[in-house]
Amino acid sequence: MSIRPVTGTQFEIAHGSSRCVLTEVGAAIRVFEVDGRPLLETYPEDVLPPYGSGTQLVPWANRVADGRWSLDGEPQQLALTEPRRHNAIHGLTRTVSWEVRERTTSSILFATTVNPQPGWPVALAATLAYALSDDGLTVTYGVENLGDRPTPFGVGAHPFPRAGHARTEDCLIRLAAETRLPVDDRLLPTGPPVPVAGTDHDFRVPRPLGATRLDTAFGGCRPGADGLVHHQVLAPDGTGVDIWAEPVFGWVQVFTPDDYPGRGLAVAIEPVTSPPDALNSGTDLLTLAPGERWTGSWGLRSV
Repeated sequence: MSIRPVTGTQFEIAHGSSRCVLTEVGAAIRVFEVDGRPLLETYPEDVLPPYGSGTQLVPWANRVADGRWSLDGEPQQLALTEPRRHNAIHGLTRTVSWEVRERTTSSILFATTVNPQPGWPVALAATLAYALSDDGLTVTYGVENLGDRPTPFGVGAHPFPRAGHARTEDCLIRLAAETRLPVDDRLLPTGPPVPVAGTDHDFRVPRPLGATRLDTAFGGCRPGADGLVHHQVLAPDGTGVDIWAEPVFGWVQVFTPDDYPGRGLAVAIEPVTSPPDALNSGTDLLTLAPGERWTGSWGLRSV
């Protein structure tokens, strides 16, 4: 009897010198390479993604305080998937198997259903499309309301970008973020966003992390001249990876664990549509009417 990998069936797509491996479980990105250079941190197929590496976050990203929120005045109680901080975290699709609907040599379309369940009363259809091209990897979310009432939601991604074989300690980080969200020891908001200008959290100009360690929600992500938001991880020679996103991804969570397996210091740069505890605050939540569908994209490219 064959042993099924923890992350399920592995699906490889390729285009030119680019290669990507996606997982059945969570429809996550496990490998992204260009010219043999890794542009994402990776992990073996027989372990769970460390720190949520490469996972996709639907129908909310980040945290919900105590797992509690309300829909149309009806209290909802989500499972406390971050028990140490008594929060629900990162949505409902990271550990489910996604069905492959379409596949070519350079693209793949995954689909799943977020069924009504404790804490989430409205069904959503979700898709994730991955496509490699000369311009890198594009990831497109699709979310459709299958229920009979308007439903708020958010999405996000959890990649750990890396600049080839350069150590994270030696890399420069650039974030297109104007503000930072103050949080408490449960990483829940304590007040409105504050400007990053003149602080240790200002990465608008590329600079090393130095001694700064982050698990921080940044906002005010400003699009560039091309209409897209850009964040970057750059090696000392200027090569690296660009993390781009459509303007709807106006927030970015940055997380810097010191013990990513096989790497030590790593940096997650997570494009998200809304900040922590948005199901309660309402900040930048998206809403779908019954039968309505939403799409949004982000991606990775070599620089």
